Parts: sequence; C-alpha cells; structure tokens
Amino acid sequence: MSDEGNRPGATAIAVLEHLVSSIVDDPDAVEIDIEQGRTLELRVTVGPGDMGRVIGRRGRTAGAIRTVVRAAAARDGLSVDVDFVD
Repeated sequence: MSDEGNRPGATAIAVLEHLVSSIVDDPDAVEIDIEQGRTLELRVTVGPGDMGRVIGRRGRTAGAIRTVVRAAAARDGLSVDVDFVD
C-alpha cells in the first residue's frame, strides 16, 4: 500500500488494516478489497480460523471496528461500509 495517501479513504483503510491485523493470529493473511461507488465498500478477508476473532461475541468486535473505521472515513468526508467476508 505505497499510494495510501493519494487514494480516497486512505485513513479509513489504514485504520481498518491496523485494527484487524492486531486481533488476528495471522496478520499476513488479512486482505482488504476496495470497491468505490457512492460509498466506499471495504471487504475484509482473514485467514482460516480468524473470522471468529474479528466478528466477536454477538458481533460486538465487528461493530466496534465498523464504528471506528466510519469515524476515520468521516474525517475525510466519506461514507464507508465494512463487510467481513468468509
């Protein structure tokens, strides 16, 4: 991600990558697919066995991650959707 500063949503993407990589067992397996439309869609894929860590109990961890990433995106004037893909 060498061109992060030039891409729309760079702050939100960096925050998302840092948060998810911090809680999984295999941070190298974290992938974020970006689809830009009216809202920036970020699809997160993690390594086998790590999805439970990212989702958390009753989705609380995933909800917290979404909240923080949306706040980071709002700083740049964007709206963001974060999806966790199996």
